[in-house]
Amino acid sequence: MKKKLSFAVQWSSGELVLRDPAQNRDAAFTHEERRLLGIEGLLPPAVMKISQQVEMELEHIFSKSDPLEQYIGLIALLDRNEVLFYRLLVEHIERLTPIIYTPVVGLACQQFSHIFRRPRGLFLCPDDRGHLESRLRNFSQRDIRLIVVTDNERILGLGDQGAGGMPIPIGKLILYSAGAGIHPSFCLPISLDVGTDNAKLLEDPQYLGYRGRRLRGPEYDSFVEEFVQAVKSVFPRALLQWEDFKKANAFTLLERYAGRLPSFNDDIQGTSAVTLGGVFSGLRVLGAKLPEQRVLLAGAGAAGVGIGRLLRLAFRQEGISDSEIRRRLVFFDSSGLVVQREGLDQHKREFALTPEDCQSLGLDESCSKSLTEVIKRIKPTILIGTTGQAGDFTPAGIRAMADGCARPMIFPLSNPTSQAECTPSEALLHSDGRALVATGSPFEPVVFNGKKHVIGQCNNVFIFPGVGLGALISEATRVSEAMFLAAARTLAQFTTDHSTGEGESLYPQVRKLREVSRLIAFKVAQTAREEGIGRTLNDAELSAEIAAFFWNPAYPAQVKVPVATIPEHE
Repeated sequence: MKKKLSFAVQWSSGELVLRDPAQNRDAAFTHEERRLLGIEGLLPPAVMKISQQVEMELEHIFSKSDPLEQYIGLIALLDRNEVLFYRLLVEHIERLTPIIYTPVVGLACQQFSHIFRRPRGLFLCPDDRGHLESRLRNFSQRDIRLIVVTDNERILGLGDQGAGGMPIPIGKLILYSAGAGIHPSFCLPISLDVGTDNAKLLEDPQYLGYRGRRLRGPEYDSFVEEFVQAVKSVFPRALLQWEDFKKANAFTLLERYAGRLPSFNDDIQGTSAVTLGGVFSGLRVLGAKLPEQRVLLAGAGAAGVGIGRLLRLAFRQEGISDSEIRRRLVFFDSSGLVVQREGLDQHKREFALTPEDCQSLGLDESCSKSLTEVIKRIKPTILIGTTGQAGDFTPAGIRAMADGCARPMIFPLSNPTSQAECTPSEALLHSDGRALVATGSPFEPVVFNGKKHVIGQCNNVFIFPGVGLGALISEATRVSEAMFLAAARTLAQFTTDHSTGEGESLYPQVRKLREVSRLIAFKVAQTAREEGIGRTLNDAELSAEIAAFFWNPAYPAQVKVPVATIPEHE
C-alpha cells in the first residue's frame, strides 16, 4: 500500500511580512532588515528607494494599453505593497485617479466576477441575516473609523451590478486615504449584496454574487436595519457613507439613519456640495451674487434634488424667502416641468411649482414638456444637468441660455462622458464662447476663437475626503447640511485663490486634492463645533489634530521585526 503524501505550506515570520501588504516593502527592505527578518535570498539583491519603486510601478501600469488591465495592475499593487501603492497614487493622482475610480472603475464593476483576484472588505448577503454582527467581527481590524457601503443598485450610470458594485466603495476609500490622509487601516468597504435584478449577471455561470432577486420592501428594510445595528455595535466610532443606492432608497436611508449614526450620502450631499462649489467659483469669476441667480435643474433624481436642497440652504442664508427660492430653483424631469401633480415622487414635492409660481414665471402647458422653451421663458443664469441622457442640452437650448444671460453657467454633470447632456465644445460653440462650463466627466481643454477654456471637473473627490476627515477629527455626532455648505464655500475659495489664470476653470487641479481636503476638513470641523455636534477644540487645536491624523505614505523608519526571527548572538 502506497504511503499517502500530505502537503502543508508553512511560512516563516519573515515570509509572512513579505506577504502582508501593510508591512511589505518589496525591494526596499535594506540588507540589515532582510537579515533581521530572515528573508535574505528571498528578494533580488538590489535595495531600491521608494522613489525608484514609484517610477518602476508607473512604468508597469502604463506599459499596458488597456484601461481595465491598468486597473487590475493597480489593485494588484495595493494587494502586495500598500505604502508603495498610495505613494504612487499621491504623486501621480491626476493620471491615476481616472483609472482607480471614474471612468475606468465602471469597467471593473461590469467585469468584477471575471477579474476578481483577492477579497477586500465585506460582502453581506441575505443568507447572513441574523448573523450580520458576527460577520462584521470577522474583519480583523477593530478600530474602523470610516465605512463606505453600497447595495450595488445604481452603480454610476450602469444600474444594478450586483456584487460587481464592490469596486465603488473600494475606490472611494482609496481616495479617502490618498486625498485626505485617512490611514487605510481605519477604512472598510462593504457590499450589501441583497441580490440582483440584472438577468445578465444571474445567467453568468462565473457570477460571484448572491444568486437571487433583490430584497424589496420590509425584507430589505430589516436587512439594512440589522446592518446599521451591527455597525453601531462592532464599530461604534465609524462614520458611514451610503454610496450608489437607487434614489428612493437613497433618500429613505439618509433620512432614517442620519440622526442615529454619523452618516451621509455622497450621491446626494457630496454631489450637491461640489456642484455648489463650482457655482460659487463661477460667481467669483463673474463678480456676481447668488441672490441674482436663477437656476434650472434638468434631472430630479438623488443628485438633482441634493443640489437643489443645498442651493436652497445657500439662498436662505442670503435672506431669500422659501416662496421666492422655489421660483429660483426650477426642476425639469423626464415628465417635464416639476409641478404639483398627482403621482409626483415624494423627494420632488418640496420643489414642485405651484400654479401661482408658474403664472409668475410665465410658464404654462405649452412649454412644460420642452426644456428649451422653459429656458426661453425663465431665462436662467445657471443650467445644471443630472439626467444621464446625452444631448439633453440641445444647440437651441444652449443658444437660449446665451440669449437670456451674458455669461451663463452650464454644468452637464452626467457620467460617463458618453452620457453628458452636452460636450464642453457644444456649450462654448452655441454660446459664442461666453459660457462658464464644468462637467461631471473629465474633458480636455477647448480652444474657441483662439481662447483656451480649461474645463473643470465637478468631481465629488473634491468634497467627500475633506468632509470625512473633518467629521472624524471633530468626532461629529451627525453630518449636517451646514458642513457641506461650508465645504462648498471652501472649495470655491481654494479654486480662486489658486487659479492658474488659464481658462477660467471652476475647479482646482486634482493634484491639489490633499491641500483642498485639509482645508475643507478644518472648515467642516469648525462648523461641527459651532453647531454643537463636534468637539469644542479651538482653531489651533483643530489644525494640530488634523496634522497629527493626516497620513503620508512612507515606509516607517524601523521595520517591525517578529521576535522569533531575531538571530541569537553567537
